[in-house]
Amino acid sequence: MSMDSTTCDAPTTPRFGQPLRPGRLLVALMLLAFALMPGAFGTVTREMMVDAYVQVSAFVAATLLLFYGSERIFRFNIGTVLSTARGAQVPLAALMGATPGCGGAVVVVAAYSSGHVTFGAVVATLTATMGDAAFLLIATRPEVAAVVLPLSFAVGIVSGWLIDGLRLAPITARRAETGDLVPLIGRLRRRDLAFLAVAVPGLVMGVTQLTGAEIGAVFGDRMVAAVGLTGTAVGLAIWAASSLTAMTNSGDAPVTRMAEETSFISVWVIGAYLAYEYLAAFGGLDLEAMFATVAPLLPLIGVLIGFVPGCGPQVLVTTLYINGLIPFSALMGNAISNDGDALFPAIAIDPRAAVLATAYSAVPALIVAYGFFFLAPGFLN
Repeated sequence: MSMDSTTCDAPTTPRFGQPLRPGRLLVALMLLAFALMPGAFGTVTREMMVDAYVQVSAFVAATLLLFYGSERIFRFNIGTVLSTARGAQVPLAALMGATPGCGGAVVVVAAYSSGHVTFGAVVATLTATMGDAAFLLIATRPEVAAVVLPLSFAVGIVSGWLIDGLRLAPITARRAETGDLVPLIGRLRRRDLAFLAVAVPGLVMGVTQLTGAEIGAVFGDRMVAAVGLTGTAVGLAIWAASSLTAMTNSGDAPVTRMAEETSFISVWVIGAYLAYEYLAAFGGLDLEAMFATVAPLLPLIGVLIGFVPGCGPQVLVTTLYINGLIPFSALMGNAISNDGDALFPAIAIDPRAAVLATAYSAVPALIVAYGFFFLAPGFLN
């Protein structure tokens, strides 16, 4: 699930034998430098890093560990299930897409490359997925996630069935060489255990905050800051040294997969938090007024942003919604049109099919988004 704009950087190997991606290392060092700056800028940066970790990253870690742990314990292979599902293939593919994160959608894309699922299943999973932005929405606005995820799931099923029923699949050659997208790490590392050790108290603080309590008063401001900043630093170190380009390998330990994928998601969440807070605190921009002037275009803008591969832009859209700057209709359009990180392996495996699937998802995205915009303009805003 871990892919971003820096994955084209060739890993280098420093003295200690630890592979690093120059682009990612630069971003990680820049974020840490921002956090160490004096004055209001450093204070805002540290506060946003702590909020991102406690409010989102700790919950992502718990969800992924539960999912991957269950997968390991019950020996459940979704690829095999999809290839034998027949009539239930599209709903199952949509369910994999609706699962928070990008892993489920990537599995479906990989299954399509080897001929195990239909093109309708690919459209269903890409339409249903909200990618990593789902974790942010679940952690901050669970009542909205309870509407967005099931609705995306339903739209994905209908879209997939229509694609297969109308025989709209492209005639393209498929390639099954997906092993390079899911490299095997092969061992449980100290950094994974360190990430888990910090995530546990982070989750306790996050759950406490959800009850409405002031976690600074309960645990102490210094303790909250120590957990949030330590977890952020460990996550940045894991991300900067990661060899992943699409998703984690099912052969790796659940704790390793959790640490790798949570670290990747956390970078995007931190970026979205900081981008919004910097603009609001230092940019002098009235984002609410700016978006109000183009209100009728916001659902369309949300859909168009969904075309951008990766989860970063989608996390930013969700952040804008959480802060009340864009309506639910724009969030819904983005949720349906965006393909998250699953679009990267789709493009690598079959570019024509990937582009066509994305184009197909735009139709229901526009219909649903403008349906809410005109018929229920105040819904969940």
